[in-house]
Amino acid sequence: MNIDLSGKRALVTASTGGIGYSIAKGLAEAGATVVINGRSEKSVGEAITRLQSEVSGGQFAGVAADLGSAEGVATLVKGAGMIDVLVNNAGIYGPKDFFDTDDDVWDQYWATNVMSGVRLSRALLPAMVDKGWGRVVFVASESARNIPADMIHYGVSKTAQLSLSRGLAKRVAGTGVTVNSVLPGPTLSDGLAVMLKTEVEKSGKSLETVAAEFVMANRPSSIIQRAATTDEVAHMIVYVCSPQASATSGAALRVDGGVVDDIV
Repeated sequence: MNIDLSGKRALVTASTGGIGYSIAKGLAEAGATVVINGRSEKSVGEAITRLQSEVSGGQFAGVAADLGSAEGVATLVKGAGMIDVLVNNAGIYGPKDFFDTDDDVWDQYWATNVMSGVRLSRALLPAMVDKGWGRVVFVASESARNIPADMIHYGVSKTAQLSLSRGLAKRVAGTGVTVNSVLPGPTLSDGLAVMLKTEVEKSGKSLETVAAEFVMANRPSSIIQRAATTDEVAHMIVYVCSPQASATSGAALRVDGGVVDDIV
């Protein structure tokens, strides 16, 4: 399958590292011009330099903005220009007991994980509809369906993304614009590497081995019995953004390694 996104302009939020970086790289390899987003000019510039060295002829732009506020989203919209493909990847996570999770934490997670996608979709979808083509993808999580007891606030925000995605798909039905969610499971992202760093150093095992042990201890229903790579997650998202995925809309597509014990 030859995915060709030449002439398309894509925005990937939180794309200076991890899954977002791999998505940006995959879209650029398919020919799209990709707008890189991160919280600081430094991180955005470093990511673009690295991407240009890895993707021959890749076209990139960058906008630094913190998407945890309406003002940050407005800055990104202004700097991004006309967008054909929007990947809502920005998100925060971290364990915290429900009874210790105050309103400020709930507000922070809702603003970043949910409202950033609401605001960007509200700003960018109308032009896609007018053109008769566009792709919007929400990078959710298997935690949207498999709510973690130690991160209820995170799980709730990810479940909300599924509702938002499905509702938007219905709202733009028949326009040539598709809206979908992709649900990664445990993934070898920068965040997981930081979380497992102490165990890697203490055990002398590779990150991949420690990550696989972590998955089997915390997500024993995993069928692949390891953490996915960021590229494996990105491959699904690049496909969903492609012309070939024109009959897929309103879907919640799992890249969770089979963690959610469900036949659907």
